[in-house]
This record gives sequence, C-alpha cells and structure tokens, in this order.
Amino acid sequence: MKPWEANFRNVTPYVPGEQPKQTGVIKLNTNENPYGPSPAVKKALEDFDTERLRLYPDPASQVLVDALAKRYGLGTDQVFVGVGSDDVLAMSFLTFFNSGKPILFPDISYSFYSVWAELYRIPYERPALDETFRIRKEDYYKENGGVIFPNPNAPTSLALGLAEVEDIVAHNQKSVVIVDEAYIDFGGESALGLLSRYENLLVVQTFSKSRSMAGLRIGYAMGAPALIRALNDVKYSFNSYTMNQTSLVLGTAALEDEAYFRETVGKIRATRERAKERLSDLGFVCPEPSANFIFAGRPGTDAKALFDALREKNIYVRHFDGPRIGDYLRITIGTDEQMERLFEFLENYL
Repeated sequence: MKPWEANFRNVTPYVPGEQPKQTGVIKLNTNENPYGPSPAVKKALEDFDTERLRLYPDPASQVLVDALAKRYGLGTDQVFVGVGSDDVLAMSFLTFFNSGKPILFPDISYSFYSVWAELYRIPYERPALDETFRIRKEDYYKENGGVIFPNPNAPTSLALGLAEVEDIVAHNQKSVVIVDEAYIDFGGESALGLLSRYENLLVVQTFSKSRSMAGLRIGYAMGAPALIRALNDVKYSFNSYTMNQTSLVLGTAALEDEAYFRETVGKIRATRERAKERLSDLGFVCPEPSANFIFAGRPGTDAKALFDALREKNIYVRHFDGPRIGDYLRITIGTDEQMERLFEFLENYL
C-alpha cells in the first residue's frame, strides 16, 4: 500500500440493479415504471427554453417546492427537494444522525442505508424482521440515534399499517424518524398525516417510481420546518445547485397531471394482483405485495439458477444473494405484455 492510500475512506458500495445495454429485453429488475411520464411532461420538455441552461438553477428549487407544498397541503417551509430520494436520504443521514448512538433500520431493507452509515461513520443496528418478513415495532423502542425504514419495505414489498408507523414515531421522539416512502403510491398508507403531530418525523418520497421519472432524479422530503431548515443548511454547505433546470420544470409539470398519475398507478396495481395470482398458480409464495414489485420464491426451485436462466432469455429480475432472502426473486411489475412473456418462460422452465 502506498502511504497516501492509507488515508482513503474505504466503504463497500451499494450495488445497483443491472442496466442492460442491448435492446429487446424485458426489464423487471430495477422497479422502474413501465409507462412513460405524463403527456404534460412531454409538452413541458417541448416548450423548454434551452437558453435557460446557461444559467444556474434556483438553489431553493422554489417552483418545485411550491408545487409539492400545494399538492400535499403543506407549507413551503415543510418541503425539501433533492436529486432523487437517494440524495435526500444521504443528506438526511448527514444532517440528523450525529448523536454517536446507533441508528436503527431493518436487517432486510434498502441496502443503501448501511452504505451511508459506513460512509458517514454512523454506528447502526439492524433489528431482524420476523419470520414473515415483517418489522417488529417493539424492536424500535430502545434508545437510539435515529430510526429509518422503508414503507412499503424493499425488497419484501410489505407495508406497515399507519398505526404501527405512528407507534414507532411516538416511541422515538428524542430522535429523528425517517419513513422512506418510495413505493407508497402502490400500497399502504402514507405517514404524511402524522406530520402535524410529530416534529421529529421526516417522510421521503420520489418521482422515480409512480411518476415514471427515474431518469430525471427528483426526490423530496416533508417534515417540520426545523427539519427542513437543517437539511437546507447542510445542502447549501455541500452543493447549492443540486436540482437542474429541466428537472425543476418537468417535475412541476408532472404534478399538474393528477389524472395520468392515478391512471398509471392503477394499471400497475391491477397487473400486480394478476401477477400474484399467476405466480401462486405456479407454486411461488410471496409476502402480500404493496409496492410495484413482488418478492417471490418457489420451494424446491433454485432462485439463482432461475435468475440466470431468465437472464439468458433477456428477462431481467433481481436476485439478492443474502441470508434469508437468497431463495427469492424481486420481480418489478411491467406491462401486461411483459409479464405474459415472463409467465410463458416460467411455465416452460418449471
């Protein structure tokens, strides 16, 4: 090792889902929305004045903050936006988890949480999900430096009821509790209704899933003004110009088309329910899905071998080679046509 290498910050990075380069694949591995963004987004892009690109974007992202505040009935001082929910969450780790006490998040959950904790040198503990992959709220009653969990959870697709979410928040009013709601539009009940009662609650959502805009990277947090001020203070100390001009304009346009949003979410929910039944008929078992994906395993079937066989036929799903979940595949809900291709393969393979 060279002397200067000893000063590197070494972490085990997050491993994103594979992005195949070839065309003609059935891509069910990264929980993207199979339907395009709202026509209002396309219109806003066609009308976009490229002369604006020579200027720095508004560091306050005010046009998007205003639109989000209006959409959710909040004050503009209760909304923070960032470059995808990953940026918002990473900024939240940096801002709120500094007590020296371990933060808490589930052992089977979004794997970026442990990466950020390691990166920022935040101690952490990961209470185990129960035997049915559910969060045990009692595991979050002990002293901690913060709590974060996805609802619905990933990769299990299970959602906690709002009463259980509130129970966790109520038992942790000495620390910040972050509810990561990347998939909430597909099932479960948002914790937004709890914001008026709990100043320590931060709710994080994204445009990547239900609004079909993963390529633009728009995420946002909602919480008490004190939390949002703290996030902005860290953001302005880190990078003032996080949101680009096009994201601000197109994100605002997407919020104006509520009908399209509800239509596409409804399509995905309907396809998910049909897919759950088809998988059950083929002998798969899965937790009750509440996201835009299904977490499925088949007793007696090698999940990794099935993953490889699917990939050979250009059908991409996700396999996590870890304790307790190595026998499962995470399958994103695609269009009805894409799912039919998947089921045709499974029927022949099995």
